[in-house]
Amino acid sequence: MSSTTDDLTLAAEFPPATYDDWRKLVDGVLKGAPFEKLIGKTADGLKIDPIYTRAHDATPIAGRGAAMPWQIMQRIDHTDAAQANAQALQDLVNGANGLTLVFEGSNAARGFGLPPTREALTRALDGIYLEADIAIEFEISPRGRDIGQHLAELLKARKLSPGDVDVRFGFDPIGGAAVRGGSAGDWVSSAKVFADKIAQLKALGFRGPFAAMDGRVIHDAGGSEAQELAFVLAGGVAYLRALEAAGLSLEDARDAIHARLAADADQFLTMAKFRALRLLWARIEQSCGLTPKPLFIAAETAWRMLTQRDSDVNMLRATIAVFSAGLAGANAISVLPHSLALGLPDAFARRVARNTQLILLEESNLAKVSDPAAGAGGIETLTQQLCQTAWALFQEIEKAGGVFDALQSNLIQSKVAAVRAARDTDIARRKNVLTGASEFPNLREATPPVLEAAVPPAATETMAISFDALSPIRLAAPFEALRDRSDTLLKQSGARPKIWLANLGKPSDFTARATFAKSLFEAGGIEAVDSDGFSDSTALAEAFKASGAQLACLCSSDAVYAEHAAAAAKALQAAGAKHIYLAGRAGDKEAEFRAAGVGDFVVAGGNAVATLEGAYATMVTP
Repeated sequence: MSSTTDDLTLAAEFPPATYDDWRKLVDGVLKGAPFEKLIGKTADGLKIDPIYTRAHDATPIAGRGAAMPWQIMQRIDHTDAAQANAQALQDLVNGANGLTLVFEGSNAARGFGLPPTREALTRALDGIYLEADIAIEFEISPRGRDIGQHLAELLKARKLSPGDVDVRFGFDPIGGAAVRGGSAGDWVSSAKVFADKIAQLKALGFRGPFAAMDGRVIHDAGGSEAQELAFVLAGGVAYLRALEAAGLSLEDARDAIHARLAADADQFLTMAKFRALRLLWARIEQSCGLTPKPLFIAAETAWRMLTQRDSDVNMLRATIAVFSAGLAGANAISVLPHSLALGLPDAFARRVARNTQLILLEESNLAKVSDPAAGAGGIETLTQQLCQTAWALFQEIEKAGGVFDALQSNLIQSKVAAVRAARDTDIARRKNVLTGASEFPNLREATPPVLEAAVPPAATETMAISFDALSPIRLAAPFEALRDRSDTLLKQSGARPKIWLANLGKPSDFTARATFAKSLFEAGGIEAVDSDGFSDSTALAEAFKASGAQLACLCSSDAVYAEHAAAAAKALQAAGAKHIYLAGRAGDKEAEFRAAGVGDFVVAGGNAVATLEGAYATMVTP
């Protein structure tokens, strides 16, 4: 009996699928609706088609070395240097191979950070073998400009050479000025201080890089992907000019700079953004007459996507962000712990942040592939679109006199504000869903513990030049403010504000809209009290009185509304309802329903934040 079999080709008996075949099926489902309904758009207005063909002419974009893992950076931001040191040692023992030392007053301090002193630096690095291939990255403020000298003294005391330590200093006067909304001097004077500081560190023997082109400034403030890339390019060019003017060769100036980007939960856009930066920076290098070499890009999971409510979901957001940045070739990644928006993260939150990277590296082996997005039609298209849009924005900044002048004229800030406003509208309307905050809220969720730590004093700096600040935001803040208001009422009175769901008819009539209404109102901290279906207005009114709620929302089908909504609204109004909502659109019955007492109609796509703020305004509160 033969043990051989004929080779089988997967799907060989099926005809090849084509775009035209797919389009015919889609048109059948659309039933005359325009195909454009399926085309999405990014914050930059870039089109995202529902399907793409393979990009056959694409080649991988050079990033990390072949099969090289990225650096697992762990954030060290405790305000007490001894506690920070204990955290750092714990992180390194358990898998991290890099430390991001965050100093108070830095762009990304988030209200915490080490004191920018020699003593704090020495204590924080006590017992850490810096020569053992441990990467160090500094997040410094204007008060921490001497951290490099402090590190040199520490290394000298340990009989170590600065050239043997892997350290990124992160000087970024432009990013700092953008976040603070001003500068102690004009760019000419600031550039000289910047270049002199780097020259001093080079003279001490440090290898660098020394300066950071920090795109997080734009991302934190609510900007778009192309705006983040353009800001990075403009900052990088400004730093190249400053270093060249100070006597460095362009090649040495280039090697003195690295980039930082935010990685968020939009997988494809994050991957395209990291890939686009490498292509764009290579174009800058070529324009300078340099042979391009892979740019060092450090990634940090996005601050603006963190939520205080249902903060465990932040673990999932961070996982997608790390996955995206890692596959797109990031050289180093730092994960913001899931509880950071609530306070200083505890050991568990730090462990989860660390292990997010370890699992993706050691178990999923993400670093074993180089630029796996190469050839993927959707990501290749997004990458090229981002390159084109970001380059145009970069040229606009250059025409304005460079990045510092563009900040002074508020050119950059106005563009970011426009994108942020549009994004805020989409979030308020729950078009952009924030799980646990704007959708699927849990009013009985447990809040994760955070550490107690002294709050650093507010930094004071004399601003000779002022302009609009690019202040960090979090997308969930409007909904969280409403939830905070509910928590305050709970503490004051022992009960949250309530809305009674006035369900009409059978469960099959009201379940869908009652579920929608519950999610909507509880996203603002207003507890939704459910009910059985009613057809009798008297019984409905008595049940509302017994609920203890001040608000009511009618929930049912359009057919049941036509027959019972007006009578139900009158009964609720007579029973003392402060405000009555109806879940759904009224159509030609709107005038009748309003006359009966319905105040607002809540629908998918409506401004949820405005609705919830209006609900609080109608209630009698302690």
